[in-house]
Formats: sequence, C-alpha cells, structure tokens
Amino acid sequence: MLIEKVIITRMQQPTLFDLIDLARASGEILRAGYGQDHQVHYKGLIDLVTEVDRNSENMLLERIRARFPQDAIITEESGRFEGETGCSWIIDPLDGTVNFAHGVPIFAVSIAYSVNREVRMGVVYDPLRDECFSAERGKGAWLNGLPISPSVETNLQKALLVTGFSYDPAIRDRNLPYFVQLVKKAQAVRRMGSAALDLSYVACGRLDGYWEMQLKSWDIAAAGLIAQESGALVTDMDGNPDFMRPPYGAVAANAALHAALLAELKNVEDNE
Repeated sequence: MLIEKVIITRMQQPTLFDLIDLARASGEILRAGYGQDHQVHYKGLIDLVTEVDRNSENMLLERIRARFPQDAIITEESGRFEGETGCSWIIDPLDGTVNFAHGVPIFAVSIAYSVNREVRMGVVYDPLRDECFSAERGKGAWLNGLPISPSVETNLQKALLVTGFSYDPAIRDRNLPYFVQLVKKAQAVRRMGSAALDLSYVACGRLDGYWEMQLKSWDIAAAGLIAQESGALVTDMDGNPDFMRPPYGAVAANAALHAALLAELKNVEDNE
C-alpha cells in the first residue's frame, strides 16, 4: 500500500512543460488585458491589484486543482491553500502589477513548484516579448528552450545592476542608502518593477547583478531557481544560501561580482 501511494504521488507530480503551459496560458490573459481600462483596487497605500491579476490567478488555481488536487498552493492574491503531498505551487499571476496598470510593458507570470520546501522547477513568462525563462533543479536554465548563463563581468564599476523598492515605506527607506552607495559604485542601477524579471535578466546576462530587501516567496521562488541554475550565485542579503526564507531578501550575480556587491552592501550597514 505504501509503495502504491508513492507511485501515485510521483505520477501526479508535474513536469517543467506543465509549468510552462500554465505560465503561457496565464500570459495570454495578461496580454489580452494589457492596455485596456481596468478597475484598480488598492491593497495598501500604493500596492494595488487589478481584475486581470485575479483572472490570471483564478485560471491557474482552477487548472492546478483539477490535475493536482492534493498539492498546496501559495498565491499572491488568495493566500495559501494547504495540501497533503509536501508539494507546493508558488504563484505570482502578475509580477509587476503597477507597471501593468500604468501601461509600462514590464511584467510577467511567475510559477514555481517545490517539494518538501525545496524549489524544484520554476518558470517566468513575459507575455509581451514571448520570453519564457525556465529552470529545473540540477538540470539548468533556459530562455525559450535555449541554455542561458549570467554575465561574466567582475568589475563593479562596469556592472549594470538592478534593484527594487518595497511598498512598505519603512523597508523602502532602508534600501535608499544601499541605492545611493551602489549608484555611485556601479555603471548604473535600474529599477524595473518586477523582481521575477530582474532575476531572470541576471540569469541570462542582460543585467550583471541584483539586490532587493524583504520580498515575498512568490516574487523569487521561480526566478531565484532560474538564476541559480544559470550559474549565478544567489543568497540572502547577508550572503547566506537559503534566500527562500523570511525576510526573503536576495543578492544575485556571478560569484566574483556577487562578492563585490555584497561587500558594498555590508559597508553601508557598517557605516549606518
């Protein structure tokens, strides 16, 4: 009986192609809704959600529950649905909602799959550019099926960095000293408004390095694995390898640049 239960559980586990299909289906909803008038609801002072977020999430919930009813699901808008298998789906149906609502073409769908709290697969899909970043633990990372790798830039002065700012004013203010330090040390610092795409761009070498404070699990579960599997070093803000735990801060770059980036972040902390 125990053997039968294990076999059934394995048969019910998804493949990376399942995640890609779900992300592309969700992306179709985002693409169809982009540029249209939307009713915007505020979850906080500046954090918002649109009906497109909810439509995308509802579709994902329906499809996942139909095929994998015993898995847990963690989503940005609906919260957590408990499961029985030790497997979890970690979903952001629209990462970059503020961009989407303002007509800025930088947003994505993020879907990760974890087993016993370890992320095994991840997909980040940019529907406007039809770019699908994906990864499977121990097997590599890809962009539209082609292998990707991070930048080889090791000189911080020549590095193009990216960061994000929390909707929480206190956390946002804490990131300002880091930004001031690094905007002077690096070639430039960008703020794109989508943590999933930030990390995916580091994974494929478009951006050289990334840091951000106190994210949510759905922001970095998929993209963090994609960056790792591409060959980038991803840690929390203190340099610890387990970035998938509260407060979910992250630093990502190739190993040499990561060390330089982390040193600058710690230098700011030491001088505060």
